[in-house]
Amino acid sequence: MSSDLVIRAAGIGKSYQFYTHYADRFKQMVFGRFRKFYKDYWVLRDISFEARRGESIGIIGRNGAGKSTLLQIICGITTPTYGEVEVHGRVAPVLSLGTGFDTELTGRENAIIGGVVLGLRRADIIKRFDSIAEFAAIGQFIDQPMKLYSTGMFMRLAFAICAHVDAELMVIDESLSVGDTAFQDKCRTFLRNFRKTGSILLVSHSVAELHNLCDRVVWIDRGRIREMGKPSEVIPKYQSAVHEEHDDASRFLIEA
Repeated sequence: MSSDLVIRAAGIGKSYQFYTHYADRFKQMVFGRFRKFYKDYWVLRDISFEARRGESIGIIGRNGAGKSTLLQIICGITTPTYGEVEVHGRVAPVLSLGTGFDTELTGRENAIIGGVVLGLRRADIIKRFDSIAEFAAIGQFIDQPMKLYSTGMFMRLAFAICAHVDAELMVIDESLSVGDTAFQDKCRTFLRNFRKTGSILLVSHSVAELHNLCDRVVWIDRGRIREMGKPSEVIPKYQSAVHEEHDDASRFLIEA
């Protein structure tokens, strides 16, 4: 295996159990050996791709296509129903860290906990805290409970932590669209520099962002890879499909 390989996804599929009636969950626990009491909702099917060090890959697709689920599998938040995924190096998942904060704790306390969760020693996070606080730029709110934070302040702190954990891979799910323009510019500058040594996996609906930051784009449609290639090749096809293809509930089909 090449030493510069960061992600290898081989035939990933992910399904969730959909129960029509609440009692069916209990029936599945008791009688599941003999009969299935749920329907399968397949979010992803047969997803395969690789990412190498220094490469930035964008993930595009309509709502419900499976983009966020794919990122969660890459980050180890959930496991695939079938297939294999390998991730080499430390991962900085902006998507999960922001939602995992304890809102009763201060930003400072959450920064220390978040850094430890992502693999740094507590002493290292404390040494880097001033830089984290400067990047987040939320002023005195850094020492206030996070239940007082706006959504933008949440993501400012989450991105600032991830930017300071010496990761080989940054995984970002629409986070750049939350902050204001000044913070978005700061994040994009960081990511352009980060690409020199690390890899990026980015979900975004911003065409400009995908063109500026990504080497390749993976278009997921109904849980499968529909196209994969350069942004200049894949994005126009995706945009045409969005405008020309009928948007209906069939994309959220739950199998019997």
